[in-house]
Amino acid sequence: MIEFDTNRPAYVGSARLPSGERRLASAIGVLIAAAVLILPLLLGTFAPPALSSDSSNAQSRAAASRSLAPPPEAPPPVEPLVLKPIAVDDARAVNDRVPFVAGPIVAARPFKFAGNDIQLDRARDCLAAAMIYEAGDDSDGQRAVGQVVLNRVRHPAFPKTVCGVVFQGSDRQTGCQFTFTCDGALNRRYSDAAWDRARAMAQLELGGLVDKRVGLATHYHTDWVVPYWSDTLDKLAAVETHLFFRWKGGWGTPAAFRSRVNPDEPVVAKLAAYSPAHNPGAALAALDSIETLDQAVAAAAPATTAKVFDNTVFIGAPASATPASLKALALTQCGDRDYCKLFGWTDKTLVPTNGELSAAARKSMAFSYLRDKKSGFERALFDCAAFPSLPKNACMKS
Repeated sequence: MIEFDTNRPAYVGSARLPSGERRLASAIGVLIAAAVLILPLLLGTFAPPALSSDSSNAQSRAAASRSLAPPPEAPPPVEPLVLKPIAVDDARAVNDRVPFVAGPIVAARPFKFAGNDIQLDRARDCLAAAMIYEAGDDSDGQRAVGQVVLNRVRHPAFPKTVCGVVFQGSDRQTGCQFTFTCDGALNRRYSDAAWDRARAMAQLELGGLVDKRVGLATHYHTDWVVPYWSDTLDKLAAVETHLFFRWKGGWGTPAAFRSRVNPDEPVVAKLAAYSPAHNPGAALAALDSIETLDQAVAAAAPATTAKVFDNTVFIGAPASATPASLKALALTQCGDRDYCKLFGWTDKTLVPTNGELSAAARKSMAFSYLRDKKSGFERALFDCAAFPSLPKNACMKS
């Protein structure tokens, strides 16, 4: 609050005015004071009405809804990875001159794969292949690569399956999106241990693990090359030697990443040598060469118990059962079902009685069989500690 000093004269530093002039000055002062009081009232009369809190909230909700809507135009084209003819050092200099986009990086929503076991195995192995062949046996780089793949699956510009994204354009020598799918890199085999690590990372990301470092990136390249599309995108992040990008504008915002994912993963022949899920007939064919089906059925028939829970079958087989006889048991028990999942033990005391497959029961299994006629899938896997002569792709994970 301002306080006025009433002991001070009303004039400071000037002579006193004559009486007539004092009356005029007094009148002018009154008019000015009146104007000061009345003007705000007049302005208030003509001011627009204030928004009510309900109206303001409605407008805020409408604006938020618009920000979540996907862009109205068609998604941008997906360009192949064509590189500018530039030396490595020059490429690094060019990439260094491009600034990172300002502001915080928005993380992707967790990805939760919703398919069945067969589809999950195919998706996992496609994602693991992208991780290991693009980033090597390095979990940090693999996580970033995997996030880009899953971002693409959710974006309308790309295929709607994990395998479809990874192997997009792989049938064309210059059209592939991930170079390992068309440059012969798959002929170079990583160790089984390296594959297991990549599969484990892929399983985590398909189950909801998010790499927040790369946000909504849909593109990346190493820092020693310059693709033609590089300077048309927003540069988001760097992970080791890889640079990550998103589309500019609406197609790089969270609203764009809302496409429905298709869990019906295709079989990719290029992964047949590494993935039983993509070579469903190999293990069964190997078993057929061991023993004829009739012999196997005869050997397995005695002392076999079976418990059926809908389309899931638990069986106890004799300890003397062979891989081929176990396969024969599976075919017999599943009969003509289009979908059948069978788990077997060679110790009948370990067979679950309530239809629940506990961790202990899973660990003690001798074999499993899965059939899905709709997707053309059939697979038998075995405990290779008990059956060491079987090929690697017929073994259950330990």
